[in-house]
Amino acid sequence: MTSASAATASTGVAIDVAKLVHQVLIDGRAGRRRTMRIANTASKIERLVTHLQSLPHPCVIAFEPTGDYHRALMHRLGQAGFTLRQVSSLAVARTRDAMYNSWDKNNPKDAQVILHLLKTGTTQRFVDPLVSGQTRRSSRLRALADGAGHWTDSGDAHPGGGG
Repeated sequence: MTSASAATASTGVAIDVAKLVHQVLIDGRAGRRRTMRIANTASKIERLVTHLQSLPHPCVIAFEPTGDYHRALMHRLGQAGFTLRQVSSLAVARTRDAMYNSWDKNNPKDAQVILHLLKTGTTQRFVDPLVSGQTRRSSRLRALADGAGHWTDSGDAHPGGGG
């Protein structure tokens, strides 16, 4: 877990990750918030990185991992030097229920919940397997992320065992 004071000493950014469009909520100084919708494309992710780097305070970025849709975005944000935090899907669901008294899921609401979890310190450090080499397939995944490879499953065993 991270301390709430570490999250408030910088600009909090919450990203609700999706297949096609990410919902971004930036918590600026003096309580001002900015929302953005970012298409899940390299050019739009690069535009987001440029915008976040232009902010006056360092960013701490929280997100809820969603399938594999978060990987390219988090890899690029990590390369840019941002602090990345992940939140549990269960924590997002339970907090959304408590905050809004509703199970209704929508991306802008989830971004607000993720930002709340970041501010309260209910996050975990994100470790990118492409950078840390924690997967047996990391070299092939790195080649894909860099646009230099083609994914082929050679039948390698799953990194956690099993077949």
